[in-house]
Amino acid sequence: MIAYLGRRLIQSLLILLGVSLITFALLYLLPADPVRQIAGRSATPETVENIRRQLGLDQPFVVQYWHYLTRLIGGDLGRSYIQRSEVTELIVSRLPASLLLMVGAILCELAIGLTMGLVAAVKRGTATDQTLMVASFVGVSAPQFVVGLLLLYVFAVRLGWFPIGGYGSWRHLVLPSLTMGILGAGWYARMMRSSMIDVLRQDYMRTARAKGLARGAILFRHALPNAILPVVAMIGIDIGVFMGGIVVVESVFGWPGIGQLAWQAIQRVDIPIIMGVTLVSAFAIVLGNLLADIIAPFIDPRIKLR
Repeated sequence: MIAYLGRRLIQSLLILLGVSLITFALLYLLPADPVRQIAGRSATPETVENIRRQLGLDQPFVVQYWHYLTRLIGGDLGRSYIQRSEVTELIVSRLPASLLLMVGAILCELAIGLTMGLVAAVKRGTATDQTLMVASFVGVSAPQFVVGLLLLYVFAVRLGWFPIGGYGSWRHLVLPSLTMGILGAGWYARMMRSSMIDVLRQDYMRTARAKGLARGAILFRHALPNAILPVVAMIGIDIGVFMGGIVVVESVFGWPGIGQLAWQAIQRVDIPIIMGVTLVSAFAIVLGNLLADIIAPFIDPRIKLR
């Protein structure tokens, strides 16, 4: 167990190093000039060069990346070019809102997706199965901003059940969580259906039915714990995806999370914030996958960490 965790930690550090290098290189090659954003259109060439020198952007790529990496090892994500604040402080201030939205979205997609997948597997080959799978395909294919605007129009504008946007109460959380959850629910439904069908075909399931066990006991006591294992790994991935991929949803609903912070930074070419949000998201994905691997043996003792 300790050796496995040690190897995974080394792999995780290498992944984060690769993410930082690739992201920094892409931002370095951008045609947009962050110094122009800071100095303004009316700035003189001398002012622009002074700002470039102060920020260290006049140095070669290798030198810039090395300086960033040495600060990063010390826990310093840099300082925002535009907001003049520490990136760490900006991300930490937005993190609770994003974590709340992430938890809400995961709960929504699990509740919707696992239910759809379970029902589709039990009703395999029927009209119910086909309808649920078509619905899951539509949910996976629909753009998040379209789903968000549709939910806003129906439940906020027409029915008035929920606020149009903002942050503060559980009613503000429902629509953005549902928007993100619908996309993930489609994947979970398909995964759950496939996994459940495989489990229901196993010999021990036929033995359980032959013993006369109730259908509910067979499904929830014997089939579900085995069929849910692939879903656990998907949850680990979703933790990172939701942390970094909620830019559109947060913008549509005015949710003050790190996704909205990243979108503002992209518009302003604020490289330190873009780097910070990217690394935090990558760290969340790595951590989520590691936790999923560690939790899996507790769900099924037959799984060993090697």
